[in-house]
Amino acid sequence: MELLQDPTSLLLLALVGLIAGFIDAVVGGGGLLSIPALLSFGLPPHQALGTNKLSACFGSATAAWTYYRQQLLTPTFWRHSAAATFIGALLGTIAVYLTDAGILQKLLPLIIMAIALYTLIKPAAIEHPKAQEPQAPASTKHQWMQGVPLGFYDGYAGPGIGAFWTLSSSRLYRLPVLQNCALARAMTLISNITALSVFMIFGQVDIAVGLFLGASMMAGAYLGARSAIHFGLPFIRPVFILIVFAASTQLAWRAWF
Repeated sequence: MELLQDPTSLLLLALVGLIAGFIDAVVGGGGLLSIPALLSFGLPPHQALGTNKLSACFGSATAAWTYYRQQLLTPTFWRHSAAATFIGALLGTIAVYLTDAGILQKLLPLIIMAIALYTLIKPAAIEHPKAQEPQAPASTKHQWMQGVPLGFYDGYAGPGIGAFWTLSSSRLYRLPVLQNCALARAMTLISNITALSVFMIFGQVDIAVGLFLGASMMAGAYLGARSAIHFGLPFIRPVFILIVFAASTQLAWRAWF
């Protein structure tokens, strides 16, 4: 693709990937940067979504592995979440090709803005006051109730998925914030891989661009995960609020204006 032959475009794409990977590792939402960038470089909408899923797999895998190595994630505790997320993401990605996303595009900014306001008003929103490390698998019912709709949403659209995982996990499981981030990154890795598989079947992935963007997202994701682990809640909360407000503003502008 011509994009990979232009040094300026390569530099811009690498910078976008670095920042998007960093944001994704901390609170999610890197696609709010990477998808518009891919569209601006001339990729058709469905191909931009599919290519972004390829690059996002690198970022979410790097972040999830970094959290796992710090013993912030016990995969066996979340087997039902993984299965539910896979099923939801599969259905959501297929639904992209079958439905009109117009209504969702107009409602989504309002939902995400509400999350930002709730987080701003409720300081404990992303870490429950009685948060504690999980000692056993969480409720199977809760894992399925959370995983299917969030997997569907990430397969169907995706903006703000990190915020949805963070807030719902805090309420359902009372996880400490770093375990929250680890779970969110692991589950979005599953939904990213699932969605990528469907997009590849439909031939909607630019492999070369996705690999290049993915490499820079890996670097950003590593830095983001390490920053979150090192600085904890005082770092994560303001970044969370800032990114969620930015996400809702961008989505509102694109949907309404």
